[in-house]
Amino acid sequence: MSLGVAAFAVGAVAIAWPLSRSGAEPRHVVAAPAPHASPAGELTVASVETDKKPATKRDKKAAEQKASGRSKYTDTKAEAYFRSRWSDKTAKRVKDIRTEGGYLRIYTNLPENAGNSKTAITLCKRGLEYLAERGESNPVVFVQARFGENGNPVLANVLGPDDDDCRVTYPKPK
Repeated sequence: MSLGVAAFAVGAVAIAWPLSRSGAEPRHVVAAPAPHASPAGELTVASVETDKKPATKRDKKAAEQKASGRSKYTDTKAEAYFRSRWSDKTAKRVKDIRTEGGYLRIYTNLPENAGNSKTAITLCKRGLEYLAERGESNPVVFVQARFGENGNPVLANVLGPDDDDCRVTYPKPK
């Protein structure tokens, strides 16, 4: 028997063995995308990895802007309120303000290690002022970091009328 035939037989057994077992759970199989030719004639193959990091700083910046930009939840009244009242360095950190399900979310360009920072706390207090002027009796505010590996981590928050400051608190383990 030649080496090629032996290699083929081993490969066939390796593929057929898991399929032939009666009690085997089917594994999740994902088909690779079909390669397609680019206009220049080179072969372009799409990546199967969805969690792949951006290749360049430019790609990373574009992804951050996309995730941290305006959305259908952008609260234009809150943005106008913030712009009309404050124009300091803290206000310039705000990238978007959204209202979702009664929660005010203030998205910033602050890094994720800025939890409970002076800037985050100030933005949270300003969010509380905005909600108070709107007559919100159960204020919930989240100040969130720029988009990164952990999404938009919370830097400061108020979780309702019983929460008396904007500091992020961490529950004690049970």
